Amino acid sequence: MAKGRKTTSANQNAAASRARVSNIGPKLRQARERKNMSVRGLARYVGVSPSLVSQIERGRVMPSVGTLYTIANELGLVVDDLFSEAPSKSRGSGRSEITAADVANPVLKAGQRKTITLADGVRWERLTPTPDKDVEFLVVVYDVGAESCPKDALIRHGGKEYAYMIRGHLGMKIGFEEFELGPGDSIAFDAQMPHRLWTVGREPAEAIWVVLNRHGDNRVRPS
Repeated sequence: MAKGRKTTSANQNAAASRARVSNIGPKLRQARERKNMSVRGLARYVGVSPSLVSQIERGRVMPSVGTLYTIANELGLVVDDLFSEAPSKSRGSGRSEITAADVANPVLKAGQRKTITLADGVRWERLTPTPDKDVEFLVVVYDVGAESCPKDALIRHGGKEYAYMIRGHLGMKIGFEEFELGPGDSIAFDAQMPHRLWTVGREPAEAIWVVLNRHGDNRVRPS
C-alpha cells in the first residue's frame, strides 16, 4: 500500500508540473506569433532546436531558467507575464481564487501565490498580490541537482538582485567568482554580471529573491 501511495503522489506531482508549464507554453507561442516569428527563427536566436521550442510551447517540456530568460528577452516579455493564471494550491488552505477585492488587498495568502515551475526542479513563487513593474519579489526553490543554466551559458540582464537563504545551500557564480550560500546568508549583486545558480548538497535550496528594476535586456510589457 505504501508503494502505491508513493506512486500516486509522484504521478500527481508530475501532473501538477505539466499543468504549470502548460500555462507558460501558450503565452510564449502567442508572443512569438505577435512578432510574426517562426519556431525555427526563435530557435535560432535562443540556440536550441526548433523541436525543443515546439515542445515548450505545447507544454510538453519545461524550459531551464536560462532558456526561459533568453526566449522572454527575444519575445519582449517580463517575468510577470509568465506566471500561471491559477494561483498555487500547494501551500496553506482556504480560498484559492483571487477576487476583485484581493487586487486592493496588500496581503497575499500562501495558497494564492502564482507559480512558475521550470526544468530541473526550479520553482518561482511570486510574493506580490499584483504585478510590479519595478520589482520582482519571489520565493525561489532549487531542488536537489537543479541549476539555472549550463556551466558554459551564464545569464545576464539589467538591474540588481538580492537574495536571503531560508534553507539548503546554493552555489553562485558571478563573473569569475564562486560563492556558496547557506541558511541566513544573503547576497546582493549587479545582474548585468554573468551569473549562474545551482543546488549544493542533498537538500533543496530555498531563498527569498528580489530583482530590482530589471532593464537593459530589451524586454517591454506587451500592451
